[in-house]
Amino acid sequence: MSFGEFLKDRILMLVLQGVCMTGLYGFLRLTGYGRGNCILILLVWILILAVYILTSYAGRKRYFKEMKEILENTDKRYLLGELMPDSWQLEDKIYKELIRKSNKSVIEEIRKVQEQQEEYKEYIESWVHEIKAPITGISLICENGRSKENFKGGSFRKISTENQKIENYVDMVLYYARSENVYKDYMIQRINLKEAVFEVLEKNRFLLIENGIRAEVACEDFAYTDRKWLVFILNQMILNSVKYRNEETPVFRVFSQKRENGTVLVISDNGTGIKKEELSRIFEKGFTGTNGRTHECSTGMGLYLCKKLCTRLGIGISVSSTYGEGTEICLEFPISTYIAREDA
Repeated sequence: MSFGEFLKDRILMLVLQGVCMTGLYGFLRLTGYGRGNCILILLVWILILAVYILTSYAGRKRYFKEMKEILENTDKRYLLGELMPDSWQLEDKIYKELIRKSNKSVIEEIRKVQEQQEEYKEYIESWVHEIKAPITGISLICENGRSKENFKGGSFRKISTENQKIENYVDMVLYYARSENVYKDYMIQRINLKEAVFEVLEKNRFLLIENGIRAEVACEDFAYTDRKWLVFILNQMILNSVKYRNEETPVFRVFSQKRENGTVLVISDNGTGIKKEELSRIFEKGFTGTNGRTHECSTGMGLYLCKKLCTRLGIGISVSSTYGEGTEICLEFPISTYIAREDA
């Protein structure tokens, strides 16, 4: 707040003071006071007024500076009404009370929204667990009936493939519901990357066989992360490789590299690739791009969730692609100081 702005805000009071001074000067002259005495009285008035204005400006400036510092140094700005400094001015006291009441209403609304989100999350998780039961049942029926006559000719494999697709979509819903609270549901441990990759391949074996996809795996390294979240991320990437595969000789490769600051896991394929102008948007929520519109139905949620989860788990993720040739995704697992000491 500048001094000019402060005076502008009090222009009415200053005009009124000027009118009063003029009136007083005229009155004193009419009652016989000399001109010199009248001017002296007015100078004293002006001096007192100037001191009042300057001290008032200094006090207001200090007050608002303190408020600004409080606002900048707190991460809970909605508590400003509780943190505001006390003031002797009635106007400030009224503003503080109004802000407190307003903030209280906002906090109550936020709490309601959080409760609704928690209810939604619990409902989604409950729904997912309910629907996974019959999916598991179908899988067991397929496994038990593999050698029977009615499962010959690829029927068993087709049913298993479609069932796996349903399960993958259900998993996406479940993990999306949980993604906001990753910090409440993870356990960092030493993960054998090869085992994690083969777990995903085994889960999607019928889908890979149905589409004639060859997988090449060379992962001999370890990484520190949460296993279930990593498996979900890898599953989404492998499903993308299947969805946007090369129709003639589809193949994807998964290999790891040990680096000084951690481990890198690379997933590459020889599929359709991603257009250069779309590459920067692939992690956006709901973005499907050219491939999503021309190939199988795409939700635009898979890579968005992968990026979101990687960010929360401290995993670096980057993508490079050449349209018509294939895509390569790198996951970078850093090594913390604590883990480095533990390995040593």
